[in-house]
Amino acid sequence: MEKITVEGFRLIGLELAKKTSNVNGQSSIDCGRLWQQFEEEQVADRIPGRQDDAVYAVYYDYEGDYTQPFSYFIGCKVATETVVPPGLQALVLPLQNYLKIVAKGRIPDCIANAWKNIWQSAAPRSYGYDFEVYGNRSQDWNDAEVEIFLSISS
Repeated sequence: MEKITVEGFRLIGLELAKKTSNVNGQSSIDCGRLWQQFEEEQVADRIPGRQDDAVYAVYYDYEGDYTQPFSYFIGCKVATETVVPPGLQALVLPLQNYLKIVAKGRIPDCIANAWKNIWQSAAPRSYGYDFEVYGNRSQDWNDAEVEIFLSISS
């Protein structure tokens, strides 16, 4: 784990219609469906002015800790002034302090295991904007590396 500060940035993509939670695996179902929609509708290709090919998955607007409802968004990084195409949404992440964790292995198992470890850890979470970055090293789903940025209080 590495402690870092990340400047704020803007994403365009898809947001879950309503909050989800980790109770009874509901978030896996809801977030999985949003990923499926993102892929089937080729949303990344519809986002103008993408700054790179990475896809971001963001957990935010927590109603408490990880057991409580939260919002979820999948998108790509764009410039602040980028116009949002019809049918898509924008999300702005503020400057925050993070613990950077790298999940390695088979997707989605390595991601699920990383989050289980996070939930069991004593990390000083702020429950701000947590996110995963699916970049070049995550293309091979059998041998992936996904960066997880966990918002922390200091």
